[in-house]
Amino acid sequence: MADYKGMKYLKNKLAVKKVRVNMRYKYYEMKNVVRDFGISTPPELRYFESVLGWCGKAVDSLADRLCFREFGNDVFNMNNIFRANNMDILVNSAILGSLISSCDFVYIAADETGFPLMRVIDGAHATGIIDPVTNMLKEGYAVIEFDENDQPIIEGYFTPGYTAIYDRGRLMDVFESKAPFPLLVPWIYKPDAKRPFGHSRISRSCMSLMQSAARTVKRSEISAEFYSFPQRYVLGMEEGAEEDDTWNNWKAAMSAMLRIDKDEDGDHPVVGQFQQQSMAPHIEQLRMFAGAFAGETGLTLDDLGFPSQNPSSAEAIKASHETLRLMARNAQKCFGVGLLNTGYLAACVRDNYPYLRKQVGDTVLKWEPIFEADASSLSVIGDGAIKINQAIPGYFDAEKMRGLTGI
Repeated sequence: MADYKGMKYLKNKLAVKKVRVNMRYKYYEMKNVVRDFGISTPPELRYFESVLGWCGKAVDSLADRLCFREFGNDVFNMNNIFRANNMDILVNSAILGSLISSCDFVYIAADETGFPLMRVIDGAHATGIIDPVTNMLKEGYAVIEFDENDQPIIEGYFTPGYTAIYDRGRLMDVFESKAPFPLLVPWIYKPDAKRPFGHSRISRSCMSLMQSAARTVKRSEISAEFYSFPQRYVLGMEEGAEEDDTWNNWKAAMSAMLRIDKDEDGDHPVVGQFQQQSMAPHIEQLRMFAGAFAGETGLTLDDLGFPSQNPSSAEAIKASHETLRLMARNAQKCFGVGLLNTGYLAACVRDNYPYLRKQVGDTVLKWEPIFEADASSLSVIGDGAIKINQAIPGYFDAEKMRGLTGI
């Protein structure tokens, strides 16, 4: 019998990681709490919250560029399995969740006919012991259904060949399969030897910069109140003069005209206005944080709401997003492993046969281009393809051109 950690161990492991995953979802959904230093904020505005969507933008800008098309050389007909399981929604949901939490999971079951059904489970409700060679699990645990208080109702414990289903802690059913790995497949973003379950797109640096930027927005909101209605002062008033109706009206509203008469000695109060606050320091500070956040995530200041004066061409936009393009290319490699492992195990479930994993080694993954080609790019690619085909006849066919252009 294999030496398994057990369901209790995995539940305790998930409880530790769940807090960090939920925190990153709060930043993505703009529900995070911004710490107030309590120095420049008046007591009346102490609980005023400002939010920014930069973390969501960092995740969505990468997720939207990862568009999986199909499996090539698909000897196990995995494309049919994915299409029957709403491939577009399934793949996009798993990729988006993995970018937020660093790892999402796909749970594979079978319907009454034995056809595989696939469902995405976020990183806050599933975990396991990973095999560093195949990037699949040795054993896994997942909360399949939970109540409105996020308490588990239906849980699953996954081992090679068996899936045990628990209802509120009591064993309800055990499903057998011929799959040589647990039917819970991790989709991991940027794994390494130290952190095999990957890294989140919402890094600690992103969260810290978001906190600082949100505080800057809050301070600018407070300053805008004084900027809109500057503070005034009066010098030389006699004692009791503030009780006069004229002064009450002046204090109550901004009047079109203010009349102040001289006293019997010919003196009169001096009315003045404090220097108006400038919004420029807040704007510059917010721009500084935006630049730091853009450098961290591969975005540009245009993406974060600071548009450049001159509109950029398609080639200029592509060049400015070179770091994002490299991140997207690397993400395709990471998620390609999850896609291939999911399709492989689903084929084992469908055919009720323990295929060897090396049998899917020749299957390739096809993605849509990270940047769509515009008219000028199509012209350049076309000229290049003609010249290459003259040197190597037939090298550029319709399939290769679609990989370059998306058409």
